[in-house]
Amino acid sequence: MEKIWAPWRKEYINLRKKGKSKHCIFCIGKKGKISDKKNHILKRNKYAFSVLNRYPYNNAHVMVAPYRHVKSMELLNEEELLGLLNLVNYTKKKIDKFFKPAGYNIGLNIGKVAGAGFAGHVHIHIIPRWQGDTNFMPVISDTKIVSYSLDEMHDLLEG
Repeated sequence: MEKIWAPWRKEYINLRKKGKSKHCIFCIGKKGKISDKKNHILKRNKYAFSVLNRYPYNNAHVMVAPYRHVKSMELLNEEELLGLLNLVNYTKKKIDKFFKPAGYNIGLNIGKVAGAGFAGHVHIHIIPRWQGDTNFMPVISDTKIVSYSLDEMHDLLEG
């Protein structure tokens, strides 16, 4: 039997048992408060930052968030919106260069009922996709296989 090693998922499993964290994971992304490398922050601009998803749906699953804590995109001013979208484009190009995915799911979950894990702070998911990247694992064992560690992914995609 082949083993799937993903020790960072233990934290996610434990969070689900205990209930979700009370702090906003995107607000702690403000420059100077945390280590970018340790927290897998890939790139920053004046208005937003990109960060690897700790519990990815696929390799190179990145989230891009504005620094300002708002629940929906229409609450951003024009500069913040442009900064956010420029960082989405930059991040997609980086992923294209290193992983050459066949496609992407890029989008937002706005509101808890829509699936937003952190409904109070808008963020955009960038999820690269490859032909055949879905298999039987999620169906029969509620498991997703992610081949790269977050540290490896960060080293490939940062700035």
